[in-house]
Amino acid sequence: MTSASLGKPIPRVSLNWLLIAQALVIVPFSLHVPVALLVLWLACSFWRIQIFRMRVRMPGTWIKAGLLVGTAGGIYLARGSLIGLDAGAALLIAAFVLKLLEMHTRRDALVLIFLGFFCIAVGYLFEDSLLWGLFTLLPITTLLAALIGLQQSSVSSRPAATLKLSGKLLLQAVPLMVLLFLFFPRLDPLWSLPQPSNKAQTGLSDSMTPGDIAELSKSAALAFRASFEGPPPPRHQLYWRALTLDQFDGRRWSQSSRAQVPDAPSWRREGPSVRYSVVLEPTGKPWLMILDVGQTDLAGVRQMSDFRWQRRRPVEQSMLYSAESWPDAVRETVLSEGARLQALQLPARGNPQVREWAADLHRHHGAADAVVDALLAYFTAQPFRYTLKPPSLGANSVDDFLFGSRAGFCEHYAGAMTFALRAAGVPARVVTGYQGGELNPDGNYLSVRQFDAHAWVEYWQAGVGWRSVDPTAAVAPMRVEQGLEQALAADEEFLGDSPMSALRYRNLAWLNSIRMSWDSLNYGWQRWVLGYQGQQQLQVLGRWFSGFQAPVFAAGAMIILGLLALWLLKPWQRQSDFQLRVFNRFERLLARQGLKRQPGEGAQAFARRAGERLPAQAQAIEAFVREFQAQRYAGGGGSQATLHQHLKSLRRSLPWRLSSLKDKQP
Repeated sequence: MTSASLGKPIPRVSLNWLLIAQALVIVPFSLHVPVALLVLWLACSFWRIQIFRMRVRMPGTWIKAGLLVGTAGGIYLARGSLIGLDAGAALLIAAFVLKLLEMHTRRDALVLIFLGFFCIAVGYLFEDSLLWGLFTLLPITTLLAALIGLQQSSVSSRPAATLKLSGKLLLQAVPLMVLLFLFFPRLDPLWSLPQPSNKAQTGLSDSMTPGDIAELSKSAALAFRASFEGPPPPRHQLYWRALTLDQFDGRRWSQSSRAQVPDAPSWRREGPSVRYSVVLEPTGKPWLMILDVGQTDLAGVRQMSDFRWQRRRPVEQSMLYSAESWPDAVRETVLSEGARLQALQLPARGNPQVREWAADLHRHHGAADAVVDALLAYFTAQPFRYTLKPPSLGANSVDDFLFGSRAGFCEHYAGAMTFALRAAGVPARVVTGYQGGELNPDGNYLSVRQFDAHAWVEYWQAGVGWRSVDPTAAVAPMRVEQGLEQALAADEEFLGDSPMSALRYRNLAWLNSIRMSWDSLNYGWQRWVLGYQGQQQLQVLGRWFSGFQAPVFAAGAMIILGLLALWLLKPWQRQSDFQLRVFNRFERLLARQGLKRQPGEGAQAFARRAGERLPAQAQAIEAFVREFQAQRYAGGGGSQATLHQHLKSLRRSLPWRLSSLKDKQP
């Protein structure tokens, strides 16, 4: 497109595609920008259509300035700032919308198209699922159609042909996109973007009060997916540690300052290990999900003093990491005095019944294992009930739960047991994370959701170390062995607040099969596309370019590139236009003699001028051009060999040395 054509008016076809593309770009942002921006977009689109129909005029400078200032002010009031991802995305969409009222020429339309491509890229900061990736192909195709519509060609005036050509261009770009994706180095970002504040996140907190995890169990949001090298462990061994809570204030369990120490605890590997990889969803929290006791070689993470693994920065986007765990590992057989005192911490007052009862347990049983067995026996013998809707508890919440209501969720049981163990002189703490997961047979991986959130207990015994125990298993064993849905089946409705969730209809085989297949596709997208980062890229390329695979891969790549070149260049189609190729050679032949064809100069006029400058070759020049015109325009004359023969005769008649003649401008 020349500079002169950039100043021309916008064609109707291009404007139509621009309006369609703008709708496809903006609608997905409706969850992330103020609703007023959508109203502004509808108003600007209507105004632009009326301008094209010559019913209204373009807005003046003062109107455009007022719209700009008013829009920026509205974004500031809605987001509280003009800085950050939320406000920046809203400002970008506002510029994308207001540019409609400023378009006069094709140059302005180009700016709008490029803004559209940038908006699509920004959309990946909010959503990176497979569905979003497939959807973005629509606005990209329509933006390409708008770009084609700006050109001066026969195709640009036909909407269907424009769309078809844009689709072809997109398909032709796929091989290059794949090559760049596979081989372009993955670099860590130079900055970190905070999670959008208006994007709701559901997940574990760094503290726990009765009812917190019960609220999580009402959510079917995905927490993470995990795949194992080999068959996954039994469900009752799938305790995914997030963090430990070792400070109790009478109502809330939280982390003490000691738990924040980045000092890896002592532990010893025992028994077989379990290798697995995890695709963790954004949480806004720094901790990872690891089976006990595990380790990972992920960069930028460290093991804390309470066995959890934590990043330096919160998890703001989906991330993939590999880990290895030893379920039978021996953990901290020797405990420092400070750590022991922290694991025995209790408020000075409160819950007198539990304190007295725990002291009695200590007198009768003594050893930590015996006290734990006595507590589990109490949970089994008494009419405890596992429920998402426990009654409210008073100031002495542990007393009220253990000797009064006897109804609660996992955090009630874990918190009460930890309190009782500490009161009996057994160091203990609460562990929060997730338990279990749904096995997807299509991809042989586990999907762990928010309703799998769980709390259990760790207690310490001299010479043995930390050991895990789950009081929920004594009250509701089906929760650990089969999951929350089965544990609540008799008394309460599973996901009652989400009637449209497909997880509620897992008994319908056909619907569940569709859900599993779609989930498997999304997991593959996250694992092999979003997770294809630095270390994984090096591993994949290392396998491809090592040993026998290297020449095979190189040969395969060359074959694919060769086939792609044949498809793009289509040499078999170029054979039908041999006259033009031979005439180009005729032009280059005379150009070496100082004769160049002028722009717009016909073949016959060029031949006449060349004959005047080269009288000795005038007859050969005229014979070639006459044969060319007969074959090219009259559909007659000789064959390809005949035209080549005339060109060969002309070449022979020309002097060996280049002429010093200058081709004068007419």
